[in-house]
Amino acid sequence: MARVAMIGLGRMGSGMAGRLLAAGHDLTVANRTPERAAALLASGARVAATPADAARDADAVLVMVSDDEASRSIWLGETGVLAGTPRPGALAIECSTLSHGWVLELSAAVGAAGLRYLDAPVTGLPDAAAAGSLTLLVGAQPEDLDAASPVLEPLAVRILHFGPVGAGTAYKLIVNLMGAVQIAGVAEGLALAERAGLDPALFVDALATGQAASPQVVRNARRMLAGDHDRVTFSAELRHKDTAYALRFAQELSVAAPLGGVALGALERLLADGRGRLNESAVIDLAREVPPS
Repeated sequence: MARVAMIGLGRMGSGMAGRLLAAGHDLTVANRTPERAAALLASGARVAATPADAARDADAVLVMVSDDEASRSIWLGETGVLAGTPRPGALAIECSTLSHGWVLELSAAVGAAGLRYLDAPVTGLPDAAAAGSLTLLVGAQPEDLDAASPVLEPLAVRILHFGPVGAGTAYKLIVNLMGAVQIAGVAEGLALAERAGLDPALFVDALATGQAASPQVVRNARRMLAGDHDRVTFSAELRHKDTAYALRFAQELSVAAPLGGVALGALERLLADGRGRLNESAVIDLAREVPPS
């Protein structure tokens, strides 16, 4: 089994770390708030004080954090992975959803330090992370993915190799942009149905089995109907971040994405109202507002 460092123990990272332990890997974890590691420590993981300490002598370093800023700190910060002495040839596996530009910059920095880089963002919610049923979206050299497979397989039911470094992130940004548009569309549709006098529960049930259905649509339509925004599965804040990164990527490729811009605007309003940490389904509250005449 491999010596693995897992850095970032939020809702996703904690579940992934548990899967690595269950698979028999020699696991060291690190997190900005060390108390999150208590359950993993009790299950046999070691807890390091810093990313540099966690990565020392690891065969593979996995990171799962919220954004570019956090990723930069973990890899390049004063106590980051590359500030220590990671083993030459170790696998550097970034599972976070990051901007495409930062992924390419990070890959170059990691490669210069003698590590092998893979971007492997995921699809799936925290329960899928804990169950090992994520889908991994990989950008990597084929030989590096082969080397990483024993570490990645306990995390996922599917590992999709989209191409070289950056390709996995490209797919993840595209699909999350589409998700933002879908969620905004559900909010507008439900608000319109309510204003038209349709039974909201019947509307959502019909939507779930109709042509517009998708897991994203169905999950958020039900949360909107229930007003279930405090129990966070995916926050408006994170959806806003992913949408902004995706639109930046579209701009770099000279692709117009006006629908994504509308969805981003709705999410920006939620953040401005102090509701960014609510579940992304809270966008329904904006759609229900009566526009000024």
